[in-house]
Amino acid sequence: MFPSSFDYVAARSVEEAVAAKAGAGDDARVLAGGQSLIPMMKMRLAAPAQLVDINRVPGLDALERTNGQLRVGALVRHADIARSDLAFGAIASAAPWISDPLVRNLGTLCGSVAHCDPEGDWNSVLLATGADVVARGPSGERTIPITDFVVDFFTNALRDDEMVTEVRIPVPNGRSGGSYQKLERKVGDYATVAVAAHLELGGTGAIARAGVALTAVVPKNTKVTAAENVLVGNHPSTELFEEAAELAAQASEPRDDVRGSAEWKRNVVRVFTRRALTAAAAQAQQG
Repeated sequence: MFPSSFDYVAARSVEEAVAAKAGAGDDARVLAGGQSLIPMMKMRLAAPAQLVDINRVPGLDALERTNGQLRVGALVRHADIARSDLAFGAIASAAPWISDPLVRNLGTLCGSVAHCDPEGDWNSVLLATGADVVARGPSGERTIPITDFVVDFFTNALRDDEMVTEVRIPVPNGRSGGSYQKLERKVGDYATVAVAAHLELGGTGAIARAGVALTAVVPKNTKVTAAENVLVGNHPSTELFEEAAELAAQASEPRDDVRGSAEWKRNVVRVFTRRALTAAAAQAQQG
């Protein structure tokens, strides 16, 4: 199928992009990689009246560490992150799992984050690592914690006149590690089940900060606070990770479908959480 007709704006600055989006409101969509938007338009699942293309906007392709954060601009492609030495922990672990090479070369982290697909990978990684999303609108810039940004199924906290300009991920000061465990039907597919884990160790070797988040087994990417609370303050161990894994499995809400039964998926959550935490702890202990 072909998409319905739309107006096209090739913005040359963030200000121009924001003005164009504000002018069309909810009928406008920002185009960066377009790897989710264009297929939806072709299937008539999305019919924006206007596309605001930001690919010619300078400065949005920045991927850098500054002020204790990894800053990922709106035009940073998945492949840029996969190739970068700046990526760490669960971010470096997840990047090669994003779809297939074509999508990784064109798609962007910020676009995936804004899309809020519960089967998408990045929002779970950002929930585990405690990231912030930076939005720009006519009234200026605001920073939104990822826990507030992911609202619901394909729903984010952006206002109609705002666009995502970057994501900021805190870089741990001490020993840390992370892992993203993903089950997919075939290479490049959406997740059937996936778990993101992030651990930071204190001076005594106990867990000072923990992040656990689920993909594809809940209506939206979900942070498993109960599992995180069990982990913090304790030393890494098989028994501790099994307890956290059980809490993660209990927090999941899988459904029976052609990919497997709900019971089987819940067990995969349990296994993947344990594996992700074990990998994250080993990475952190190695310094």
